[in-house]
Amino acid sequence: MRYLRRAFTLVELTFVILVFGIVAAIGSEIYAKIYENYLITRSINSLQTKTEIALEQIAKRLQYRIKSSAIGVTSDLDDFITTADPRLDESYTILEWIGYDETGLRGEYDDTTLNYFQPIWSGFIDVDNSTQTVISTPGSRLLSEWNLIDTLSHDSANIGDAAIIFPETGGDFNISRFGWYGNDSDYVFNINITSDTAFEISDPTRPTDIYERYKLVWTAFAIAPDPLDCQNNCDLVLYWNYQPWKGERFDTAQNVFKNLLLQNVTTFKFKQDGDVMRIKLCAGEKIIDNNISVCKEKVVF
Repeated sequence: MRYLRRAFTLVELTFVILVFGIVAAIGSEIYAKIYENYLITRSINSLQTKTEIALEQIAKRLQYRIKSSAIGVTSDLDDFITTADPRLDESYTILEWIGYDETGLRGEYDDTTLNYFQPIWSGFIDVDNSTQTVISTPGSRLLSEWNLIDTLSHDSANIGDAAIIFPETGGDFNISRFGWYGNDSDYVFNINITSDTAFEISDPTRPTDIYERYKLVWTAFAIAPDPLDCQNNCDLVLYWNYQPWKGERFDTAQNVFKNLLLQNVTTFKFKQDGDVMRIKLCAGEKIIDNNISVCKEKVVF
């Protein structure tokens, strides 16, 4: 005897299709959520990496700053104060400082002989054999400084831009005396190199006292939002290769370099406590319908 199998009714088929549709919809939503979470996680990790790299670049340059020269500047460039001033607030959005030539101070390494050369400038002064105009700096190779500055500045600066600063100066926090924004540069002295171990003070203003230590400088640095009046989601840029002791400013100097540090910056804060500089950097990004933000802080001695 043949038995006939009863076919699905329309109601049963409709029910099955409905169930599969619900399962498919739930599955699609789950997969979409997983992918969205993946995109957000990837964006956060990428943003954290970019912020950390930018903060590390800032810290590396700040490490070789003349500590008493650091200033906070308003976006209109009309006012500046030392970064140690208690009045420093969010209106000071630009950080500037004079950096010393740490490459010349470190010396050089010869891959051929596997030997280290002595520093190009030692940072020490033989006070007994120096005057207010002629400085003796034993242990130096000053005649090599020309090529070093030329190389580091990509042929846009030379030894004529070099100057010295005594680390002991600036203790009175008269920050304008570093030459910022057209002020007198009583703390910075232009030099002429006369031999490997001697240079002349060519500045019209002679140092009142000669100290046992000095720093050789040839550029200042500025970290600022771009454009300068940007308040949120700004590009953060580094300016360098300009000399405030020669009347130059980062926004107008002819040979200044401008390098992008980080995009979509929402916060850039800085504060000096004693010899320590504290930096906070935040950046944001929009992914799908979410606004993500990452903040990093660093202390620079």
